[in-house]
Amino acid sequence: MVEKARGRKEEVVSREYTINLHKRLHGCTFKKKARKAIKEIRRFAEKAMGTKDVRVDVKLNKHIWSRGIRSVPRRIRVRIARKRNDDEDAKEELYSLVTVAEIPAEGLKGLGTKVIDDDDE
Repeated sequence: MVEKARGRKEEVVSREYTINLHKRLHGCTFKKKARKAIKEIRRFAEKAMGTKDVRVDVKLNKHIWSRGIRSVPRRIRVRIARKRNDDEDAKEELYSLVTVAEIPAEGLKGLGTKVIDDDDE
């Protein structure tokens, strides 16, 4: 019963989310859209996983910036993995890694949250 004492935010888990960037960037200045999109993805991951330390993958960053600073994708499918921090001097014991997920052929609309098992990867 001692094992159950730790909260749900403590466990290592991976989930896939669809983030609607269009509604999060509404009214944003054109020349700041891609930068703000990365900040919004960080904010989303922080809220979804409950970790302050959020790391954005290089491929995700390139995907956001692929069409330039102004034409950010409307929706994006991301995989957020909560992992253990191996650094001894780290403030937090967990961090979140955000990577871009494969996009299904039928599109992103209507896809819900999907929990990823470790043996799937």
